[in-house]
Amino acid sequence: MSTVLKRLCYIGFHVLQGQQLANHLVQGLGFELFATRDTEWKRQQAFQRGDAVFVVNERRELTGRKFSPSDCFQHKGILYDVNLQYRVSTASNICFEVEDVLGISQNLLEKGCKILIPPTTEADENGFVTYSVVRSIVGNVSHTLLDRSHYCGPFLPGFCEIEVAPKRFQEERETTHFDHITYACPQGSSQAVLDWYKNCFGFQRFFIHQQDDAAEGYQIQGEDVGLRLTAMQYSDDGSSLFERDCKFVLAESLLQQRRNQVDTFLEKHDGAGIQHVALYTTDIVGTAAAMAKSGVNFFKPPSSYYSEKCKQEEIQQVGQDHQLLKAYGILLDTKIGDKGQNNSPGMLEKQYLMQIFTKPLFTEETFFIELIERYGATGFGEGNVRALWKSVQNYMDQQ
Repeated sequence: MSTVLKRLCYIGFHVLQGQQLANHLVQGLGFELFATRDTEWKRQQAFQRGDAVFVVNERRELTGRKFSPSDCFQHKGILYDVNLQYRVSTASNICFEVEDVLGISQNLLEKGCKILIPPTTEADENGFVTYSVVRSIVGNVSHTLLDRSHYCGPFLPGFCEIEVAPKRFQEERETTHFDHITYACPQGSSQAVLDWYKNCFGFQRFFIHQQDDAAEGYQIQGEDVGLRLTAMQYSDDGSSLFERDCKFVLAESLLQQRRNQVDTFLEKHDGAGIQHVALYTTDIVGTAAAMAKSGVNFFKPPSSYYSEKCKQEEIQQVGQDHQLLKAYGILLDTKIGDKGQNNSPGMLEKQYLMQIFTKPLFTEETFFIELIERYGATGFGEGNVRALWKSVQNYMDQQ
């Protein structure tokens, strides 16, 4: 079975009662609640901005009644996911749309994968969907495989449509889709993750840097940083534009004496998992400004990042406003690329991206959001890793 995945549908969270994730998504990040499902023990809420959809699963504690394992049956508490009883709040489910849930599930079973929920059909007056859930090789991450080609409702059967409130962000500064998802992985585990996704879902390696080694990945080493990055993608046949192909990045720490933020995530999260999700925006300055005004807290790089002469020249050469980037803590990374067939052979242009990172959204300080805007650059801001690493490390040290 070659390409089994059509597109990424949504990313699911499991949060403890009292967490403010829903409020962060709506009030701070500009998402809209558009569908919800309530049961005695669970509340499921779907939020959307552009094509990016988050589903938040929150366990509800009822006064005077204790939770018991018998309440964990799929249809009693949750749909399209597993009832995850996890110690901390977590992003743990990535849903892909597919065409043949039954065939793919059988194929994965034959490959030795653990099917957490077998092919199941849900229906309402708008049609029906079929889905299954498979456990991944990464920590608590699972994948819902969903066929909704026979469904015309606003989201999924079982969910009630919510009348969308007036948009908080009226400007034409839209967050359009998921750009990439980053897993925090234990040391030495990245190759096994790459092999699993290639064998099960047909993922292909995506080289993020000219120094990205096929076996060792892209290593960033220094006095205060030791990181290995590798990446993969699930669409490499040219069937869709790069901008809509969500990449997966694997981050693991290199052997070093000082504990770093990958190690901190693994400890606080009780193992590997989704460290952050990057949202693509068409105007990162405007989006960051609107979010900051709404109370979103962003990491800011050391002040020396913007005072370095080479960085100032880099920002100036691509026509960005140095003071604006500094004011919001936006990082910029450039590379030299070929202009392509429409230009004279040998001519080069500067491709670049801009990115900014929120502080953790959970009290456990594990998961965060990245905003990214690209101008031809296809990497993940490798030139900014040291500055980002230092800002996050300083924050973690203070905590």
